[in-house]
Amino acid sequence: MRVVLPPSETKRDGGHDRALDVSTLAFPELGERRDAVLDALVALSADEDASVRALKLGRTQLTEIARNAALRSAPTMPAIDRYTGVLYDALAADRWSAGDRAFAHEHVLVQSALFGPIAALDAIPAYRLSHDSRLPGLRLRAHWSSAAGAALARPSGLLIDLRSEGYAALGPIDAGANAAYVRVVTEDGDGTRRALAHFNKQAKGHLVAALVSSRARIDDLDGLLDWGDAHGHRFARTAHVGPGGIAEVELLV
Repeated sequence: MRVVLPPSETKRDGGHDRALDVSTLAFPELGERRDAVLDALVALSADEDASVRALKLGRTQLTEIARNAALRSAPTMPAIDRYTGVLYDALAADRWSAGDRAFAHEHVLVQSALFGPIAALDAIPAYRLSHDSRLPGLRLRAHWSSAAGAALARPSGLLIDLRSEGYAALGPIDAGANAAYVRVVTEDGDGTRRALAHFNKQAKGHLVAALVSSRARIDDLDGLLDWGDAHGHRFARTAHVGPGGIAEVELLV
């Protein structure tokens, strides 16, 4: 089993003295592509106005440009600790045991616009780049799509895709892959199901925390549904397909 999460726009400051080492990140075959995006983002940071436009920044967010300028030398911390916000607050990785963190590093991935897919404990600096950012001379979707999708599609049990559609487009999974795209919904009194916004992210964080704490070993979609029944997470198959044509399931909250 592997789980792939979206990143967060917000990141925690600081970290350890060790600077970024691209060669240590998961999927080392993506190294050249990572360096290309890093170089483009650092170069962009030399032009404040261009950075504001490309990264869709407000004037109170100019510190993000300084972050990007220092990417190669800034302190790093594990990705699972770097990202903040509703999903990562619900994940509560700061309360995980050493065993939890080791399991997460093996089974939990984050789809970054800057680094492509990375593992939970991969050491990264704080940065600002979104799936819809516009880097001069580099289209993120075209840059990442094929290579990141191929990396994620490696056989390793069920791939549970919790990304937003924007980030799923940076590493689409082929329809024939052993994967499931999860949509979070709620069910009204009349049985009508509707998608959630804020609680969508919270539910995904709680789900991954439960997968980690239970040391889940899930080989296929039936295994995910069985695990959910055993651990209080209600899944339902749908007739729809997720991004790339993979199976879709609903997580009811």
